[in-house]
Amino acid sequence: MAEVRINAEPRSEFGKGAARRVRRSHKVPAVLYGHGTPPRHVSLPGHELMLALKTANVLLLLEGLEGGDELALPKAVQRDAVSGLLEHVDLLLVRRGEKVTIEIPVQVTGALAADAFLDQQLVTLSVEAEATHIPQQVEVSIEGLEVGRSVHAKDVPLPSGSVLQTDPEAIVLHIAPAVTAAAIEEELAAAEAELGVTTPEGGAAEGGQATEGGTAEGGQAAEGGEPAAANEPASTEA
Repeated sequence: MAEVRINAEPRSEFGKGAARRVRRSHKVPAVLYGHGTPPRHVSLPGHELMLALKTANVLLLLEGLEGGDELALPKAVQRDAVSGLLEHVDLLLVRRGEKVTIEIPVQVTGALAADAFLDQQLVTLSVEAEATHIPQQVEVSIEGLEVGRSVHAKDVPLPSGSVLQTDPEAIVLHIAPAVTAAAIEEELAAAEAELGVTTPEGGAAEGGQATEGGTAEGGQAAEGGEPAAANEPASTEA
């Protein structure tokens, strides 16, 4: 497991204004908690932290703290929605030899047949592992899997010392038949038939227009017919 040394500076100012000042100095505000100790507010160098967090489940060795160095795992990372820059990090204290439960990314390897489609339902698995030996990912091979096959959590090989915490029967991925253009056309045709989306020949057109040989709305003559007597005055002959 990756272990990164990073300098941590104690913070005595809190709140949004203080956090903005920390970020303006190219650092990231963070909170360190765990083991029943009061939360400690620190700031971490932004560039170094960003590089460290590119590794899944990175273990940080925080240097410069009162009382000595501390080991910590990132538990919650907040980023700016537009720029993606780090805004705040929650860190969980851990000790060497301590067991922790953490989410591990699932990496799919191998290639599917041309008539198959991958339906991945879980992208992480929850496992228990020793704090300094957390696997960065677990791999699932789909090479040669036939349509209709599923891989459950219990089927995923875990590194030695790791214990699965996810429901063993949970489906990690399923191999479904590939969707073809012909299948899409059949589904559309079936949907149209169910909704009755058809126009009978010789039926009334939209907007009240007359069909051939009929009378149009408002007294207009249909094609080939005589003009309709609309609002004709009554005869005055005695």
